[in-house]
Amino acid sequence: MTEQEIRTILNRQREYFARGATLSRKFRAEQLGKLKASLQHHEEELNAALQQDLGKSRMESYMCEIGLTLSELTWMQKHLRGLMQEKRVPTPLSQFVARSFRSPSPYGTVLIMSPWNYPVLLTLDPLIDAIAAGNTAVVKPSAYAPATAAVLKLILEECFPTEYVAVITGGRAENQALLQQRFDMIFFTGGKTVGREVLRSAAEYLTPVTLELGGKSPCIVDATAKIPLAARRIVFGKYLNCGQTCVAPDYILCDGQIRDQLVEAIQAEIIRQFGADPLQNPDYGKIINEKHFHRLLGLMDAEKTVCGGQYDEKTLRIAPTVMTDVTWEDAVMGEEIFGPILPVLTYNAHDAEKGVAQNDFCRDASGTHAATGDFVDWAIRCVEEHPHPLALYFFSEDKKAQRRILNYCHFGGGCINDTIIHLATSAMPFGGVGESGMGGYHGLAGFETFSHYRSIVDKKTWMDLPIRYQRYDEMKEKMLRKFLK
Repeated sequence: MTEQEIRTILNRQREYFARGATLSRKFRAEQLGKLKASLQHHEEELNAALQQDLGKSRMESYMCEIGLTLSELTWMQKHLRGLMQEKRVPTPLSQFVARSFRSPSPYGTVLIMSPWNYPVLLTLDPLIDAIAAGNTAVVKPSAYAPATAAVLKLILEECFPTEYVAVITGGRAENQALLQQRFDMIFFTGGKTVGREVLRSAAEYLTPVTLELGGKSPCIVDATAKIPLAARRIVFGKYLNCGQTCVAPDYILCDGQIRDQLVEAIQAEIIRQFGADPLQNPDYGKIINEKHFHRLLGLMDAEKTVCGGQYDEKTLRIAPTVMTDVTWEDAVMGEEIFGPILPVLTYNAHDAEKGVAQNDFCRDASGTHAATGDFVDWAIRCVEEHPHPLALYFFSEDKKAQRRILNYCHFGGGCINDTIIHLATSAMPFGGVGESGMGGYHGLAGFETFSHYRSIVDKKTWMDLPIRYQRYDEMKEKMLRKFLK
């Protein structure tokens, strides 16, 4: 699509929004209902498309894509009335007599740019929130998942006219053309590199932006953890969608006391969940493309691989892989993995007593090694000496240790004694912090993300206190000091 065609769509959406067509609760509820019905009607087509693009099984497609999208729709339908209501707030005595309230207002025309790894969920979830908030929207699915993008285009064009919701497919040229336009709000999900481009483009017009990015999300396992259960939940979260999940555990920080036990349990759990030969498991997905496939192969070190490492270039499959004795100097720790490779970094108490962490990265400002008190201190420092991750997971039965991790580690969201499930509820916001993103969505947070909240004072006309008006005198000052303190 050309830039002129995109500009024409935007102009039509602005005209549509200016007519007030999207403002009523009845209209918004009807659109959510249309989308829900169409999504259910085209479920089998979506299943086939997700299988083609990512090798996702029917079960995984519903559990992680279609079902979660339907859940967000249901939540928004149930709570729409309350979300749209004005929120009363106390009025200061100095403003007597008045009514003060916050009123949600849609931004207008918003741009939603979605990624390829969960192309249904991460396209439709923000769109649901945008529709509920009363916006028009331009939706740009990822070109890396073309089959799914085609079905999404079919669904959205079936539900909505282009002056309300428009779908623009294509690749980098279309992305650049979109970012040259003036939107009222931009919602982007993807990598940090493109996220920075989005932010720079938005800065031209001071456009509000929500960025859902990624990062290296740690999984911390201490000596009190229930190892078999931890292994089961780590394997699920890590290897779901072949590790191509923004909140997947990127690496493990493990207490040396239980490292071997944990690794053995993870190996056993991989076999339990995926079989002795995962590459032959029909429910195990594939890497999105050859470029990503070969990037992942370059991150693996055969000498440090204790499990997996097998791959099939024809099917773009890489077996669930575990690496041990990993340091921060290894290639696998230099970037977000976004694939089925799980490095394990280990805390060694003996080395810590000598002021030297096993993995050689706990340093003070002078560059010398800093002493580490215990495993939890070490884990906290590992997390905090690197960009804030999108997610963090801590497996421990120690309540004090759990509190220390929550108090001192900065991350978007996470779990205690589980992985990734925190993003599966509309009752909690989902988003990053620092380099892992800005802003959040889902449920209430999603409605608020796509709304501007106006602060309004409705001042009554039957009384007017003269304090604020000139001429000022001692009595007025005394009254002012009584009201404002």
